[in-house]
Amino acid sequence: MEFQFTKDEENFRQEIRSFLKDELPEDWNGGLSNDDESWDFNLGIRKKMAEKGWLTMAWPEEYGGKGATHMMQLIFSEELAYQRCSDVRDSFGIQLLAPTLMIHGTEDQKKEYLPPIARGEVQWCQGYSEPESGSDLASLQTRAVEDGDDFVINGTKVWTSNAHRADHIFVLTRTEPDAPKHRGISFLLADMRQPGIQVNPIINMADTHGFNMVTFEDARVPKKNLVGELNRGWYVGATLLDFERSGVQYSAGSKRTLEELIAFCKDTVRNGKKLIDDPLVARKLADLSVQTEISRLISYNTAYMQSQGLVPNMESSMGKFVGTELQQQVARTGMEILGLYGQLGPDSKYAALEGRIQQSYMTTVSATIAAGTSEIQRNIIATRGLGLPRG
Repeated sequence: MEFQFTKDEENFRQEIRSFLKDELPEDWNGGLSNDDESWDFNLGIRKKMAEKGWLTMAWPEEYGGKGATHMMQLIFSEELAYQRCSDVRDSFGIQLLAPTLMIHGTEDQKKEYLPPIARGEVQWCQGYSEPESGSDLASLQTRAVEDGDDFVINGTKVWTSNAHRADHIFVLTRTEPDAPKHRGISFLLADMRQPGIQVNPIINMADTHGFNMVTFEDARVPKKNLVGELNRGWYVGATLLDFERSGVQYSAGSKRTLEELIAFCKDTVRNGKKLIDDPLVARKLADLSVQTEISRLISYNTAYMQSQGLVPNMESSMGKFVGTELQQQVARTGMEILGLYGQLGPDSKYAALEGRIQQSYMTTVSATIAAGTSEIQRNIIATRGLGLPRG
C-alpha cells in the first residue's frame, strides 16, 4: 500500500496554506475573540472560500459542490483546524445539515437551504441537548404540536453553539409523547429570527461566549420544514451525528498546540537547563506526538472509508474518542510544563504562549462530552464495532 497524498492533493494543501497566510492577520488569535468585529471578519473569509468552492468541495455537483474527493475535503478541514480558524466556516450547515438533507430532505428543502449554505451566506445551529437530556438524547422533552399547516414548538435547548449568531436551527422535537422514546421524535428546521425563540448566553469558565440556551415558546414552524418522516426524526438525527463525529480537527489542533509547546521547551531555561532536556518533559512530548499521529491516521482512515462508499460508524466514534481525549491530554501536559504561568489567560502580559494553554485546559473539559461522551463512544465501539452484547 502506498500511503501518501497525490500530487493534486498536496498542491491543494499548499494553495490553502497560501490563502490563509494572506488572509489571516499576523496577530491572529485563533478565534479567542468572539466580538462582532471578529465575526464579521470570519464571514468575509467564509465568502471568499465559498467563491473558490472550498466550502462544499465534496458535495455533489448538482447541489453546488465540486464532487471532490473525501481526502480533499479532509485536507481542507485539517488546514483550517491547524490554523485555528475552523469557525470561519459554518460547520453546522456545511458538515452536518447539508449532507443530512441530501439523504433525507425533500427536493424543495434542498433547493431552499443548500445554495445559501454553499455561498457562505447563512449560519446554522444545532438544537439537540436539553437541560435534562444530554447523553440520553432520546429522552428529550421539547414538544412540537401540529396546528394547521404548522408545528408549534415549546421547550428548551441548551449548549447551543453559535445560536446568538445563527439564522436557522435544526431541532429534534417530540411529536408523539406516548411513543417509545426513540420513536415519536421529529426533525424540524426553524428560523431563529421568528417570534417565540429566545436566546440566552452561557458564558463558560474560560470566560468566552459560544454556548447558549434557546427557549421555544409557541414558535411556529411550517410543516414543509419537517425533514424525513413524522415521528421518525431520531434516525435523521442519528445520520447527522455520524457526520459530526468524523472530523480531523482534533489531531490538527492538538498538533499545532504541541508544536508550540515543543518550541517553548526548546527556548526556555529552567534550573540551568532547557526544558526540552528534561527527560520527563521530553518523554511526555514524545508520547503526545505519537498519540497525535494516531488520532490523525484514524481520521484519514475514516475519510478513506467514506471515499469507498462505506459507513465508518465505529471508526467515527474511535476518531472522536481518541481525538478529544488527546486534546485534554495536550492541555493538561501544557499546564504541567508551564507551571504557575499556565494559569494566566490571554489578558495577561505575563502569559506564556499567549494564554492559549489556560484557555485550552478549560475549554477542552467539555470536549469529551459534546457530540457524544467518551462513554457513549465506547459503547458504540463495543456494540457496533466489536459485536459485544449490551450490558
